[in-house]
Amino acid sequence: MVKLDKIYTRGGDKGLTSLVDGSRVAKHADRVAAYGDVDELNAVIGLIRLETADLAEVDAMLSRIQNDLFDLGADLATPDGIEGALRIVDAQVARLEAEIDVMNAEIPPLRSFILPGGSRAAAHAHLARTVARRAERGISALAAVEAINMAALRYVNRLSDHLFVLGRHLNDRGAADVLWVPGANR
Repeated sequence: MVKLDKIYTRGGDKGLTSLVDGSRVAKHADRVAAYGDVDELNAVIGLIRLETADLAEVDAMLSRIQNDLFDLGADLATPDGIEGALRIVDAQVARLEAEIDVMNAEIPPLRSFILPGGSRAAAHAHLARTVARRAERGISALAAVEAINMAALRYVNRLSDHLFVLGRHLNDRGAADVLWVPGANR
């Protein structure tokens, strides 16, 4: 269990931070940027939870995802080759896929692209989806220069799909989706 007695350490005052293995890297390093985007994503999912607290199944899904995102952050904060490191596993990706399938089964097929909106909860889900895509780009950039656990990349890719379907689910199972009308304002 993590125990934090003191919140500030002054250790980052020179623009460096520590990874899980104790190594020091610049706060703007690809690895730090990647897990920073994951942290931001977790915060946005907290906003969805505020809007869906009365939906027990949705809240339970989002709670699991928030915990997974801490696992993902720990995974990304740990360089490759560290024995016993906490890593995202394919079972976490498979769980997202199963949840997507359940939600998607109740939603009519898309006939247009969707604009973020409809309900507050759906708008937050779409915001989370865009942050997930940014996190995915960051993790992909990290993977181009350092070895990473590829299940981490698969997880965040699937999570962005999950958040898209969740947004539709929260929009009265697609009935309240805001559809894009190409060229509507020419």
